[in-house]
Amino acid sequence: MSDSTTTFKEPDLSHKEILEVLVGLLSMLFVAMVSSTIVSTALPTIIGDLKGSQTSYTWVVTTTLLAMTVTSPIWSKLSDLFDKKLLVQISGVIFLLGALAAGFAQNVPQLLAARGLQGLGVGGLLALSQAIMGSIIPPRDRGRYTGYMAAVMAVATVSGPLLGGLLVDSVGWRWCFWAAVPISLAGLGMLQRFLHLEHVRREVRIDWWGAILISVAASLPLIWVSFAGSRYDWISLETAYFLVPTALAVIALILVERSHPDPLIPGRILLERTTSLAIIGSIGVGIAQFGTSVFLSQFFQVAQGFSPTEAGLLMLPLILGSMVGATVSGQLISRTGVWKPYMLGGTVLLILGLGLMGFTDHTTAIWHLSIYMVLMGIGQGTLMQNLVLVVQNTVDINEIGTASGVVSFFRSLGGTVGIAVLGAILATRVGNHITTGMQEQGMPVPGGSSSGGGTLDLDKLREPVLSIVRHAYGDSTGYIFVIAAVVTVATLIAVALMPQTELRTTVAKHDEKDPLGLEQPID
Repeated sequence: MSDSTTTFKEPDLSHKEILEVLVGLLSMLFVAMVSSTIVSTALPTIIGDLKGSQTSYTWVVTTTLLAMTVTSPIWSKLSDLFDKKLLVQISGVIFLLGALAAGFAQNVPQLLAARGLQGLGVGGLLALSQAIMGSIIPPRDRGRYTGYMAAVMAVATVSGPLLGGLLVDSVGWRWCFWAAVPISLAGLGMLQRFLHLEHVRREVRIDWWGAILISVAASLPLIWVSFAGSRYDWISLETAYFLVPTALAVIALILVERSHPDPLIPGRILLERTTSLAIIGSIGVGIAQFGTSVFLSQFFQVAQGFSPTEAGLLMLPLILGSMVGATVSGQLISRTGVWKPYMLGGTVLLILGLGLMGFTDHTTAIWHLSIYMVLMGIGQGTLMQNLVLVVQNTVDINEIGTASGVVSFFRSLGGTVGIAVLGAILATRVGNHITTGMQEQGMPVPGGSSSGGGTLDLDKLREPVLSIVRHAYGDSTGYIFVIAAVVTVATLIAVALMPQTELRTTVAKHDEKDPLGLEQPID
């Protein structure tokens, strides 16, 4: 164990002082969350304006998630080595620059580069916010404050689609990115004013090779999935070009992490039973969390013809359900110290909601979709922050950042891979439906339709082609929710197998009340 454990002073902050710290922290977290949700309702318009395809649509989201995913464990590890306040400010500035660049994008490649820069900043903001909370709030009390975090995230998610829709319908989609600039500046100022942390200095040994190998191992499969089935067959030489280097990178990563004195992903954390099961569980949550918002917004606009503003309003049941699930479960966990029953119930609701969404087609009533979204939202809210909380309870203060980052990394990775895979499947099924529909109408099939690579600029389509395209998206979307439901069954199994331990009431794991750092299982 690091010597930093012996020099760490247990924080003794009042409720007011903790809230003052969270003001600046949650301000930047709000900006990061809005950056994703504000774009969700604007994407059909953005891709249509920039002459992109369904693959482009998916990659505008995937690029941000990929950058966030591969950098989150790096940010988390840095938070254990350097000043957390400085790091969160740096990540905020990086995000701000990415937002500016995205607003000025003139084509899809420029937009993807800017979104990657945004993802780099978002990865830091999300990872550092969890690390900072873990550094100042004991696990037993953290459920109370994760409720505040969940509320902020819910408000961001609620306001984001609505604001995005209003901006697209009024001043244009570029302001969906530029609107983040003043909020970012205000958040940075509040961080400087309210965030004060004690930094325990440690010897800095950065795992550069680990960072490179993580990036390679996470990136190559996503690029492969995006083009497999359209540009080349799933089983082909091109597939080997992607997957063989991925396997080599994973093997090299394992060897590097085992030999490095301060690895990005320590084996002792990964091999801990609660953490390993939380990782499995977080993958399904990531797919549900990111995939539902992206493809539901597209479904409402493309399949059912709603405007961006209307699509934002129709997403409210999902967001309100998430807010209720996170807030209520956080309060109950803080009061009782027991977490497992709530997480099991949330997982069941998530699977149920996803499964019901599998019956969706272009004729499904809106009120049916609203019920399904409420179920999905409650399930997501119950699981997202609590999976991190349970893992934080298993480690000491000097590994809070790393442990939080590991769970966030695999949750983001699950979401990123999920969107890429589901997007590829959706593109293929949409292309097949369009081809079939046009053939039934006796119309010539344009090149690219069979692979889902057609335009999303619906304003240029006329009947009956427009109806064929709308029906194709409406009848294809439900299939990807069935896949997400099946994957989430693994989350249910993982949560069920987790050992149930009571959340400790101190920030540091080793203290005078529990000098050996042992949590006693609950009967």
